[in-house]
Amino acid sequence: MDAVDLQIIRELQADGRLSNQDLADRVRLSPSPCLRRVRRLEEAGLIRGYTAVVDQVAYGLPITVFVRIRLERHTAEAVRLFEEHVAVIEHIQDCYLMAGSSDYLLRVVIEDLAAYEALVRETIHAIPGIASIESSFAYGSVKQSRTYPRPSPGGGPGIRRA
Repeated sequence: MDAVDLQIIRELQADGRLSNQDLADRVRLSPSPCLRRVRRLEEAGLIRGYTAVVDQVAYGLPITVFVRIRLERHTAEAVRLFEEHVAVIEHIQDCYLMAGSSDYLLRVVIEDLAAYEALVRETIHAIPGIASIESSFAYGSVKQSRTYPRPSPGGGPGIRRA
């Protein structure tokens, strides 16, 4: 992956509906080589798909909850069972395996507090092997980025200044 591939990815993250011609113009390529690069990035799995960015509140899911889960045991079976259950719960948007005091961090979007209570009581508590559940409610969002930063040459975190 070279600098042009990175720029193609960044442009498509910012606007996945760009025509090939507009994308080629933005990355300073002619359309044919640009399309070949996009197809190569898709085939390699770097670009896994395209989606619409939807307003969470307007969609009817105004509440965001970050949920920390600790498991009773860390056997392969307990982990597999937990992850299988989480994978099919629609309101869980993200599930991260964590280091530290929690085993998992979930991002849940939901209609209201009553719906969240029902989700915890009826669905999450029903998952075998959970030792504790701790919820934190987001009351605002300062930043939500859908464009990855450009990797720095040395492999460390890069700071992009405006």
